[in-house]
Amino acid sequence: MNAVETIELTKTFGEVRALDRVSFAVKEGELFGLLGPNGAGKTTLIRILTTLIPPTSGEARVMGINVVERQAGVREKIGVVAQALTTDLDLTAFENMDIYGRFYSIPKKERRERISYLLGMVGLKERSKDLVATYSGGMRRRLEVARALVHRPAFLILDEPTIGLDPQSRLVVWDMLRKLRQDYNLTILLTTLYMEEAEALCERVAIIDYGKIVALDTVEGLKNGIPEKDTVEIRFKEGVNKEDIVREVGALPFVCLAAWEDEGLRIYTDKGPASIPILLERFKKIGAEVTEVFLKELTLEDVFIRHTGRPIREEEAKKVSFFIGAGIPRRFGR
Repeated sequence: MNAVETIELTKTFGEVRALDRVSFAVKEGELFGLLGPNGAGKTTLIRILTTLIPPTSGEARVMGINVVERQAGVREKIGVVAQALTTDLDLTAFENMDIYGRFYSIPKKERRERISYLLGMVGLKERSKDLVATYSGGMRRRLEVARALVHRPAFLILDEPTIGLDPQSRLVVWDMLRKLRQDYNLTILLTTLYMEEAEALCERVAIIDYGKIVALDTVEGLKNGIPEKDTVEIRFKEGVNKEDIVREVGALPFVCLAAWEDEGLRIYTDKGPASIPILLERFKKIGAEVTEVFLKELTLEDVFIRHTGRPIREEEAKKVSFFIGAGIPRRFGR
């Protein structure tokens, strides 16, 4: 049985089509990544899967349960860690988890045993009686993951769980997620702004843009689907004619795509090392002085840019909870 299955899932808000016939499946026990720019439809999709809003048309099932017909049944099966930190600062870690367990009517003895076990699992047992206000961001995030597991869900949704964390705390969360999957065969849906996070954790990744799934495969499969395997970044001395440079590069048969980024020209090619001498000769011919050249292997971010036409940048992220939604997609303005 698939943990998640959507068939032609569509959601409209007035004239805005936030999801456009989205069909995909997440296997049981899989750690599945969902990537997309702001306004791409990620939040809308998660809100439907968590029964917060109904789809306009199509169908979605979580652990075999229809999200419209049996909402209570879906909620019993899922655990959710929202992007925004939601633990109560004025309560202890134990109290935060105890209240959550009561929401699911877990008996007192079982609840206490479960809380103690989960806090130990995330390395917070010794701090269980401390106020959450004394916790670091990484500790709070680990607590929120533990809290989401109190009722033994089969499916865990993590909405950008490491945003704002320092690199060390991010690695701790990664290790914890790997352990969860290894020990409990837990199915996890992860949205993230960090391409390296998706590469490190996810078995398969879906890229969503303008409400449609534009790519879905393993990380290696997505990379192999891109004909240009190398990226050459070239930086120039100030004052170069960008139009002349793009025209010159575009005439070369080994160049698949060229685009100006903030720091210079990014060229996608299947002949990275061999292309550099030819490129430098062309730029010298038109008087464009090169200051730096970088050769990069294909990454998941390159794949993402290839499918969406733009990178994910953390500073562009709007810290909104999926309980509220991200609003109107970017192509429709505000």
